[in-house]
Amino acid sequence: MEAKRTKMLDDRTRDEIRALFPRYPSKRAVTLPALHLVQERLRCVPYQAMAEIAEVLEITPAEVHDTMSFYGFFPQAPIGDVRMWICRSLSCMLRGGDELLEHACHRLGIEPGQTTPDGKLTVEYAECLGICDYAPAALADDGRIFGPLDEQRLNEVIEELKAGPVEPAGKSS
Repeated sequence: MEAKRTKMLDDRTRDEIRALFPRYPSKRAVTLPALHLVQERLRCVPYQAMAEIAEVLEITPAEVHDTMSFYGFFPQAPIGDVRMWICRSLSCMLRGGDELLEHACHRLGIEPGQTTPDGKLTVEYAECLGICDYAPAALADDGRIFGPLDEQRLNEVIEELKAGPVEPAGKSS
């Protein structure tokens, strides 16, 4: 007899995914918004959550995984309270982006893609944030943009981000 697996997605999350159906031409088209919704709730999208999204959308887990793996914004393990990307595109790299990523990780005692032991901050690199005017730049997952950065300003940003996310403009709890 097979043990019953606990659901990762609660009924409310499943209902919110289903509520998106009328806004899209097909259930498959809801994949990306569903991934964002689950990411917001769980701070990650584990394999089981992918399978449950697929079940709600009536597609295969592989189709959900294809969408998820195309974008670099859906980690499978929990991330910090705030996630920060430091850009290493050409314009940022030429202005010290790689060195700033190394500085941030050294200061926090982590490697790129890791989360601080206190769970406050995850630091990752981005190939391009699309904010070259601010090079070298960083982006927090709550929408804050930082740049141009130097080591001193990056230290200030790290402390600011460790204090926690800010409510995105136009959204209230």
